Amino acid sequence: MKIVAMDVMSTGVIAYYVAIASLNGSFTPIFSDVQNRNYADPVPQAVILTAIVIGFSIQALMLVGVMKLAGDNPTLESNEIEKNNTP
Repeated sequence: MKIVAMDVMSTGVIAYYVAIASLNGSFTPIFSDVQNRNYADPVPQAVILTAIVIGFSIQALMLVGVMKLAGDNPTLESNEIEKNNTP
């Protein structure tokens, strides 16, 4: 549940940034003869794409850790898992 909650929170932050960054009437910054156009900034797009990739890799790493814990501890209670793995 903690992994799903973290993924939902990450998706919400990304959706928030996408909603803020999207402006009506923005154009892709491509060379053209038309002057004074409202261009979309490509830097937030690159940052969000990087956040999506990093979020996916962190989620995959956490799921591998959960699979390892599930193999060692046949319970869903996090208190029991912490008690069994504390020296």
